[in-house]
Amino acid sequence: MDWFQQSWRAVLEIAILTMGIYSVIRFVRGTRGAPVVTGFLLLLLALTLVTIVLNLQVLRLILSNFFTFFAIAVIVIFQPELRRMLAELGNLPLLGASREQRENLEVIVRAVERLADVRIGMLVAIEQTVQLQDVVETGIVVDCEATPEMLETIFFPNNAIHDGGVVLKGNRITHAACIFPLTQRQDLSKSLGTRHRAAIGLSEETDAVVVAVSEETGAISYAYKGRLVRGVTLEELRSFLTSVLVGAARTPSLAERLRFRFGRPPAAVSAAPLPARQD
Repeated sequence: MDWFQQSWRAVLEIAILTMGIYSVIRFVRGTRGAPVVTGFLLLLLALTLVTIVLNLQVLRLILSNFFTFFAIAVIVIFQPELRRMLAELGNLPLLGASREQRENLEVIVRAVERLADVRIGMLVAIEQTVQLQDVVETGIVVDCEATPEMLETIFFPNNAIHDGGVVLKGNRITHAACIFPLTQRQDLSKSLGTRHRAAIGLSEETDAVVVAVSEETGAISYAYKGRLVRGVTLEELRSFLTSVLVGAARTPSLAERLRFRFGRPPAAVSAAPLPARQD
């Protein structure tokens, strides 16, 4: 009986540790801080091996007390991702919001269709659980009902507020001409312009869904959880918005939870680079 109790506790501990390590690896992989953490861990491993082999007592003492500082460094490096994750944990979906969300996303899809056809640039952020207070403070208050016609008017060339991004909250356009934070990632294509870098940057720091239309090519893109999917069709955009916005108002399937928890783009979506000078 004692052997059985010890066995199931050992199995439970192994399972918890395995899930924890797996979750940490999946959380770190693909983030902008991943190369930093990987290089740091390799350096730490090399120092530990040298310390053990050469029996360096002072270095061993320093390394044994270093993990507290390492935990603080991880919090600083992954602050945007941690903030977004905690916001998602506190997101309690409203069951009655499904119909309203469907109407809102259709407004976005119709506006994207019209602007993409005439190659007018567009950058729209859909606010979710994390408030975009820092972003809206850089823009101009609009506070009107979200309609395709209103979005077309805002982004029409030579309009006084067509530069920058628009923030949508529910069925309202709250602000326009907002300055979104640019991503600091170094692994992006040089052809990626300011509009798309701003879309990635805002999605890295918040749980907002950002939709962009290229002024150069009319290509449609969206950014979510720090990942940009480029060159999507209207149906692919509608499907994605439905899964994220409307799917939050119901219990998502296991496949959807895995897909949008780890931010994997749909297989049918082309992520090929756009031409140079892409905005």
